[in-house]
Amino acid sequence: MVRITRDFDPVQLGSIELFCKAAELGSFTLAAQTLGLTPAAVSRSIARLEARLQVKLFARTTRRIRLTNEGQLYYEQCTQALTQIRETERTLSGKHSDPSGILRVSAPTTYSHHRLLPIMPRFFERYPRIKIEFNISNRNIDFVEDGYDIAIRLGTPEDSRLVARKLEDAKRGIFVSPTYLAQYGTPQTPEDLQQHRCLQFLLPSTGRPFPWLVTINGQEQEYAFTSSISVTDDVLGCVSLAKSGGGICQSFRYIVEEDVRQGRLVEILQDYTHGQTRSYSMVYPQNRLMSATVRAFVDFVLQEISLKNR
Repeated sequence: MVRITRDFDPVQLGSIELFCKAAELGSFTLAAQTLGLTPAAVSRSIARLEARLQVKLFARTTRRIRLTNEGQLYYEQCTQALTQIRETERTLSGKHSDPSGILRVSAPTTYSHHRLLPIMPRFFERYPRIKIEFNISNRNIDFVEDGYDIAIRLGTPEDSRLVARKLEDAKRGIFVSPTYLAQYGTPQTPEDLQQHRCLQFLLPSTGRPFPWLVTINGQEQEYAFTSSISVTDDVLGCVSLAKSGGGICQSFRYIVEEDVRQGRLVEILQDYTHGQTRSYSMVYPQNRLMSATVRAFVDFVLQEISLKNR
């Protein structure tokens, strides 16, 4: 058995909790009101903590407080440690079977509307005590700065600090409306696309066109083209244009599968896109103990997406 020396007494641990609450609320007074203490007691507690650490945790003015750089680092580490203690106690006491709390989730627009949001009512029914805040955008969030618990991303993140759980390999294809084909004809090869109106989506992160991919002789390669029509921010704009006869789009099949079933879109050049997939993953920081709420969400979404792809 490992021998543990006693580095903290109950007063010091209490000071850490008070510090985290003051940092969270941005006020000694609000922290005191929340915890049933006086502002002076909170101030003295944090002063003892600063004296022990020999650093200033807060920059104070007459109107407000804010964390110093050292205080921000200490806050991030302390909140993770306190969360881990709470989740471990909850697991041991059996309370993890009924998870509760706020969960902040970031997901791209297309995956949200066509995969994630349609399955959420079943999650709400199963876990009524979990509150979810969704960020639906194509921006890659920063977990620390933006305060999110989970993100869904296209591809596998290279950041080694993140855990990635693959959701699915999404198939790609090239789609167009019957109206467009009746007017302009059907391209038979990728080279034929040069004579057609191909719809271009510009990546929000770079402003560059999202590359079309074609498979020739078993090798994927980018199909480069110039277009008089481009869409920014929302890739569904390309799909809507294609459905209305405005041009040809490349899209993930999960986005357009209902439109294909209803005959609003048809797939073309299938021999040149067969087998093309890109993976979607759920990611979360690896240096945090997976809370009961995060675990419930991850397990639920993985199961639901797996059922959709059977």
